[in-house]
Amino acid sequence: MSDTPYTVVNLKEVEDLAPTVGLSPSLEARFARKPLELEQSGLTYFRMAPGFREPFAHRHGSQEEIYVVVSGSMRMKLEDEIVELRAWDAIRIPPETMRCREAGPNGAEMILIGAPQVEDDGELLRDWWTD
Repeated sequence: MSDTPYTVVNLKEVEDLAPTVGLSPSLEARFARKPLELEQSGLTYFRMAPGFREPFAHRHGSQEEIYVVVSGSMRMKLEDEIVELRAWDAIRIPPETMRCREAGPNGAEMILIGAPQVEDDGELLRDWWTD
Protein backbone atom coordinates (compact mmCIF):
# COMPACT_ATOMS: atom_id res chain seq x y z
CA MET A 1 0.00 0.00 0.00
CA SER A 2 1.06 3.55 -0.60
CA ASP A 3 1.42 6.19 2.09
CA THR A 4 -1.57 8.15 0.73
CA PRO A 5 -5.19 7.22 1.45
CA TYR A 6 -5.92 7.05 -2.29
CA THR A 7 -4.43 5.71 -5.52
CA VAL A 8 -4.63 7.33 -8.95
CA VAL A 9 -4.01 5.27 -12.09
CA ASN A 10 -4.64 6.07 -15.74
CA LEU A 11 -6.31 2.92 -17.08
CA LYS A 12 -4.72 3.34 -20.51
CA GLU A 13 -1.28 3.24 -18.82
CA VAL A 14 -1.95 -0.10 -17.10
CA GLU A 15 -0.21 -2.97 -18.90
CA ASP A 16 -2.28 -4.50 -21.70
CA LEU A 17 -2.29 -8.26 -21.04
CA ALA A 18 -4.06 -9.28 -24.27
CA PRO A 19 -0.75 -9.69 -26.18
CA THR A 20 0.49 -12.18 -23.57
CA VAL A 21 -2.35 -14.57 -24.47
CA GLY A 22 -2.31 -13.92 -28.23
CA LEU A 23 -5.51 -11.83 -28.41
CA SER A 24 -3.99 -8.54 -29.52
CA PRO A 25 -4.80 -6.45 -31.55
CA SER A 26 -8.44 -7.65 -31.44
CA LEU A 27 -8.60 -7.24 -27.68
CA GLU A 28 -7.07 -4.79 -25.23
CA ALA A 29 -7.30 -5.90 -21.57
CA ARG A 30 -5.96 -3.70 -18.77
CA PHE A 31 -6.50 -5.20 -15.30
CA ALA A 32 -6.15 -2.40 -12.74
CA ARG A 33 -6.77 -4.24 -9.44
CA LYS A 34 -3.10 -4.38 -8.42
CA PRO A 35 -2.05 -0.96 -9.78
CA LEU A 36 -5.00 0.63 -7.92
CA GLU A 37 -4.21 -1.40 -4.78
CA LEU A 38 -7.80 -2.67 -4.64
CA GLU A 39 -8.55 -4.98 -1.73
CA GLN A 40 -12.27 -5.74 -2.12
CA SER A 41 -12.94 -5.43 -5.85
CA GLY A 42 -11.47 -5.51 -9.32
CA LEU A 43 -11.52 -3.00 -12.18
CA THR A 44 -10.64 -3.71 -15.81
CA TYR A 45 -10.65 -1.73 -19.05
CA PHE A 46 -11.44 -3.69 -22.24
CA ARG A 47 -11.41 -2.59 -25.87
CA MET A 48 -12.63 -5.00 -28.53
CA ALA A 49 -12.16 -4.65 -32.30
CA PRO A 50 -15.26 -4.58 -34.52
CA GLY A 51 -16.96 -7.99 -34.62
CA PHE A 52 -14.42 -9.65 -32.30
CA ARG A 53 -15.86 -12.47 -30.20
CA GLU A 54 -13.89 -13.79 -27.25
CA PRO A 55 -12.70 -17.37 -27.85
CA PHE A 56 -13.76 -18.37 -24.35
CA ALA A 57 -16.57 -17.85 -21.86
CA HIS A 58 -16.24 -17.61 -18.11
CA ARG A 59 -18.09 -17.64 -14.81
CA HIS A 60 -17.12 -17.18 -11.18
CA GLY A 61 -17.63 -18.93 -7.87
CA SER A 62 -18.42 -15.79 -5.85
CA GLN A 63 -17.56 -12.64 -7.84
CA GLU A 64 -20.39 -10.74 -9.49
CA GLU A 65 -19.50 -8.43 -12.35
CA ILE A 66 -20.82 -5.18 -13.74
CA TYR A 67 -19.97 -4.25 -17.31
CA VAL A 68 -20.40 -0.64 -18.47
CA VAL A 69 -20.19 -0.10 -22.23
CA VAL A 70 -18.38 3.22 -22.65
CA SER A 71 -18.42 3.37 -26.44
CA GLY A 72 -19.59 1.25 -29.35
CA SER A 73 -21.86 -1.71 -28.81
CA MET A 74 -21.66 -5.37 -27.97
CA ARG A 75 -23.59 -8.56 -27.52
CA MET A 76 -23.23 -10.80 -24.51
CA LYS A 77 -24.24 -14.41 -24.37
CA LEU A 78 -25.44 -15.12 -20.85
CA GLU A 79 -26.19 -18.83 -20.51
CA ASP A 80 -28.73 -19.37 -23.36
CA GLU A 81 -29.69 -15.71 -23.88
CA ILE A 82 -28.05 -13.05 -26.05
CA VAL A 83 -28.30 -9.47 -24.77
CA GLU A 84 -27.60 -6.39 -26.94
CA LEU A 85 -25.77 -3.53 -25.20
CA ARG A 86 -24.97 -0.02 -26.41
CA ALA A 87 -22.95 2.90 -25.08
CA TRP A 88 -23.64 3.66 -21.41
CA ASP A 89 -25.61 0.47 -20.82
CA ALA A 90 -24.59 -1.28 -17.61
CA ILE A 91 -25.28 -4.94 -16.92
CA ARG A 92 -24.85 -6.88 -13.67
CA ILE A 93 -23.99 -10.56 -14.01
CA PRO A 94 -24.23 -12.96 -11.06
CA PRO A 95 -21.17 -15.13 -10.38
CA GLU A 96 -22.51 -18.46 -11.61
CA THR A 97 -23.76 -17.17 -14.99
CA MET A 98 -21.61 -18.29 -17.94
CA ARG A 99 -20.82 -15.25 -20.11
CA CYS A 100 -19.07 -14.34 -23.34
CA ARG A 101 -18.73 -11.04 -25.25
CA GLU A 102 -18.79 -9.99 -28.89
CA ALA A 103 -18.12 -6.44 -30.12
CA GLY A 104 -20.54 -4.68 -32.43
CA PRO A 105 -19.73 -3.34 -35.92
CA ASN A 106 -17.85 -0.32 -34.51
CA GLY A 107 -16.09 -2.22 -31.74
CA ALA A 108 -16.64 -1.70 -28.04
CA GLU A 109 -14.93 -0.15 -25.04
CA MET A 110 -16.05 -1.17 -21.59
CA ILE A 111 -15.22 -0.97 -17.93
CA LEU A 112 -15.66 -4.09 -15.80
CA ILE A 113 -16.13 -3.95 -12.04
CA GLY A 114 -16.01 -7.17 -10.05
CA ALA A 115 -16.54 -7.89 -6.36
CA PRO A 116 -15.69 -9.44 -4.02
CA GLN A 117 -12.15 -9.90 -5.23
CA VAL A 118 -11.22 -13.57 -4.88
CA GLU A 119 -8.07 -15.15 -6.33
CA ASP A 120 -8.63 -18.02 -8.78
CA ASP A 121 -12.42 -17.58 -8.67
CA GLY A 122 -13.00 -17.95 -12.41
CA GLU A 123 -13.70 -20.88 -14.69
CA LEU A 124 -12.90 -20.58 -18.42
CA LEU A 125 -14.58 -22.56 -21.17
CA ARG A 126 -13.10 -22.35 -24.69
CA ASP A 127 -15.30 -22.24 -27.81
CA TRP A 128 -18.48 -21.98 -25.75
CA TRP A 129 -20.37 -19.49 -28.00
CA THR A 130 -20.80 -21.02 -31.43
CA ASP A 131 -23.44 -20.20 -34.01
